[in-house]
Amino acid sequence: MTDMSSKVNAILTLLQGCNSLKRLQKIQAHVIVNDLEHHPAISSQLLNFCAVSVSGCLAYAWLLFSRLHNPQIEAWNSIIRGFSLSPFPHQALLFYNRMLFTSSSNPDTFTFSFALKACERLRTLAKCQELHAAIIRSGFLGDVVVCTSLIKCYTGNGLTNNAEIVFNDMSQRDLVTWNAMISCYSKAGLPHHALNLYATMQREGMGLDAFTLVGLLSSCAHVGALGMGIELHRIACERGFDTNVYIGNALIDMYAKCGSLSDAFQIFDGMRKRDVFTWNSIIFGYGVHGHGTEAISLFEQMLMAGMQPNSITFLGLLCGCSHQGLVEEGVKHFHMMGSRFNVKPGIKHYGCIVDLYGRAGKLSKALEAIHMCPTQDDPVLWRTLLGSCKIHRNVEVGEVAMAKLAQLGAFNAGDCILLASIYLRANDAQGVARMRKLIKSQRIKTTPGWSWIEIGDQVHRFVVDDKSHPDSAQVYQKLSEVIHRATLAGYVPDESHVFEECLGSLGICHSEKLAIAFGLARTPEGASLRIVKNLRVCRDCHSFTKFVAKAFNREIIVRDRVRFHHFKGGVCSCRDYW
Repeated sequence: MTDMSSKVNAILTLLQGCNSLKRLQKIQAHVIVNDLEHHPAISSQLLNFCAVSVSGCLAYAWLLFSRLHNPQIEAWNSIIRGFSLSPFPHQALLFYNRMLFTSSSNPDTFTFSFALKACERLRTLAKCQELHAAIIRSGFLGDVVVCTSLIKCYTGNGLTNNAEIVFNDMSQRDLVTWNAMISCYSKAGLPHHALNLYATMQREGMGLDAFTLVGLLSSCAHVGALGMGIELHRIACERGFDTNVYIGNALIDMYAKCGSLSDAFQIFDGMRKRDVFTWNSIIFGYGVHGHGTEAISLFEQMLMAGMQPNSITFLGLLCGCSHQGLVEEGVKHFHMMGSRFNVKPGIKHYGCIVDLYGRAGKLSKALEAIHMCPTQDDPVLWRTLLGSCKIHRNVEVGEVAMAKLAQLGAFNAGDCILLASIYLRANDAQGVARMRKLIKSQRIKTTPGWSWIEIGDQVHRFVVDDKSHPDSAQVYQKLSEVIHRATLAGYVPDESHVFEECLGSLGICHSEKLAIAFGLARTPEGASLRIVKNLRVCRDCHSFTKFVAKAFNREIIVRDRVRFHHFKGGVCSCRDYW
């Protein structure tokens, strides 16, 4: 008996030091020779190595599992965990179901966590809800690990409200739970919620780690909260996280998206270790700021550093080329994607090429690019072309783009207004009337416009004709003064904007005008204003902001849906090419 016990201990020791499948198979031979194949601890270790270890083999794990007469919970957990992290997560759920119906074992913390991980990756909402019910029945609703996995699973399935309910009902939470909820809000496009949650964490005395900082920096980048981002950068340095490549990447992204490109480059330049996301972040940062030449230079440095570019790299490059009007360079790098790097262009890359040609007035080339695209029926391509037709006042191609959008059943009020503006500039009163009639008869709605501005440690949100802000009266009073001073400086309302107002579709006071007025009222003279907008800035607001920057001697940085505009001294960094 003692001899058998020593053999078991010796084999378990060998398994703990095992680092390859070949070595494991040699150990397994000893197991079989000594008739220990069905020893619970040994079979569990063998299976766990094959299923979970990076040196293991899931197919071999499956074979080992099939030889077990009565698998215990540890064995079930190993095989479910292995498949939940593999390219075949559906197999994890099949094993989970098999365990329920053929085994005497009951799911535990690890079983539920691994099954939920598979659901998260597969985006199977029905199974997620089924698991949630099983968790309640089994009494695991108070388990921090299980509930955190449930939050992640609901997040993966896009159900933020469900994740929020689970989080709020938890009696205990650890840092991983808080991070999961911050990530949930960030992925759902609710950065305000993520930043507010961090404030709650601070009140409850909860610390933070690198994952917390990455999630919060992402939220700061989304809303343009530079002040908050700078504070998080300070905390990262204090905690020694600033050398972490993920933190570095998040800082580059945050500074670039908050309009401080020099700070973004400073972080990039100081990073000892860089990955493809580091290069993508800085290239994309320069791209959206309209610095296409610098983006290309960084791309060449990336290649010299031996880094392989991916689709995101080229998206940043093409974006920069489009915003700076670098047609030849943009086309060259677009063709380089497949010919040199075997990167297949996606719909966004084709959209950049259409925008590149269209902004440069090469509308026939833009049409050719659309017809080259494998998904040429994507409305984004035709809408991009329509926007270019407005810039160059091309009625013929504009009508082609609008007809295609109508054929696809994808046109909206914004499209009608674009074409109506083209008709207006061509003095085509009948065309304008047709668009007005179409909007009213179809009751087409526009996407609501909103703008964010950070004042102090708070981010304020404004919508078109907003009266909901607590200081609404002060904002409109200040706006009257701002319009008056901008007019004295040379501002004249754009005629197409007047047309939009007549339609009653977009409102008179666009959100960025309200944000600018609020910012001027709440910040000291000379302070820069940073505004984030969900739509492209319109021609009237672009002109308005230039003259406001001149009249008040302020720098105003506006990030719209596609790029940055730096207004100073009556001019914009885009040179009116946007």
